[in-house]
Amino acid sequence: MSRIFPETFKASEKRLKQILPKFVRCLTSKPNNEYDVIVVGGGIVGTASAREFKNRHPTLKMAILEKENDLARHQTGHNSGVIHAGIYYKPGSLKAKLCVEGLRLTYQYCDEKKIPYKKAGKLIVATTEKEVLLLTDLHDRGLKNEVPELKLLKGREEIKKVEPHCEGLEALWSPHTGIIDWALVTQHYGKDFQQLGGEIRLNFEVNGFHESDDPNFPVEITSKDTATVKSKYVLTCGGLHADKLAELSGCARDPRIVPFRGEYLILNPSKRHLVKGNIYPVPDPRFPFLGVHFTPRMDGSMWLGPNAVLAFKREGYRWSDINLSELMDALLYPGFIKMALKYPKAGLREILKSWVPSVQVKELKKYIPVITVEDVSRGPAGVRAQAMDSKGNLVDDFYFDMFKTGGNSKIGSRVLHCRNAPSPGATSSLAIAKMMADKLEQEFEIK
Repeated sequence: MSRIFPETFKASEKRLKQILPKFVRCLTSKPNNEYDVIVVGGGIVGTASAREFKNRHPTLKMAILEKENDLARHQTGHNSGVIHAGIYYKPGSLKAKLCVEGLRLTYQYCDEKKIPYKKAGKLIVATTEKEVLLLTDLHDRGLKNEVPELKLLKGREEIKKVEPHCEGLEALWSPHTGIIDWALVTQHYGKDFQQLGGEIRLNFEVNGFHESDDPNFPVEITSKDTATVKSKYVLTCGGLHADKLAELSGCARDPRIVPFRGEYLILNPSKRHLVKGNIYPVPDPRFPFLGVHFTPRMDGSMWLGPNAVLAFKREGYRWSDINLSELMDALLYPGFIKMALKYPKAGLREILKSWVPSVQVKELKKYIPVITVEDVSRGPAGVRAQAMDSKGNLVDDFYFDMFKTGGNSKIGSRVLHCRNAPSPGATSSLAIAKMMADKLEQEFEIK
């Protein structure tokens, strides 16, 4: 028969007193899974929108549901990290207004929170006479959009004052274009949201919206691991899964999200001195994507690219990342087929850039001629959630959706979907958040 020494007993008694209250609380407490407003999606747009709405309505109980184990794991954490100035967008358009306002709000927020950034500037370089004409139009757009301190540089010598190793005929110089870590910014938005009393629930992959048995919280949201929460109202900002989330509440499939992967090269450290800031091409209006560019990073590295190829899954960062269901969903979509037939040569060239880095380097040499294929290595990739309609047109504006009629109408009118938050979504995030909050108040009549 074993003996229990007094010292052992005392230690056990002390430990029992420590854990017993916690054990009792676990048995008696019931997690409160009822909310006034839930935001689905923990990217930069969803998190910023939740933060803004909670700030306006501090008494509402709110939560962010994110399927990953942290915020900003996909588009937000895999982009180029540029703070855009608003040059490209049609004057008077929502994108132009939100970007210019977002630029100002981002710098203000980062100064307040002491988030590191750098105003590296952006040079948009014309290398042909045709591009010079396009650059003039771009300059006019930027001035109408009130892009701060935008300047047209005439001639090679003016360009070299900004970028000594860059070649070109003319260029636009935007000194207030910056670089930043957008995932870090999103973490700060999330911390603000929590300090205001909001909850962030990670590892919650939403797989359904249903009518609950509680009239006070009529929307029941389920997850793949069978967890459930209830809410009065829901906003989804699903990025790469925005169309799937909309379908779950009864909305139509269109516009569809077609994932495009952008692959970067990295400039070797010994050649980083060749580029000081962002160097961009003049956009070709015939094609939907911007083209390769030089992008400095906050860690001191220099990214080159990206190309644009169809990703074989919604979160496919490599050629080997394949989801057959998601791949066939994209390939058989009439919109994608029409777009692919419209740009066959351009599409094949983008694939070639992925397989043969020298093809991408050849385009980069137009701006920094001394760069060779030996000066680069393969780098990271990001996936862009490109909203596309059935005619093959890329949706270039914000698209909201609600299902208000039919079988699911009791909850459909309480679930608002942001199905497209186009680039520059990160730069515009604080401005977009204000628009989202206005939209929530309007649709759900929240005063």
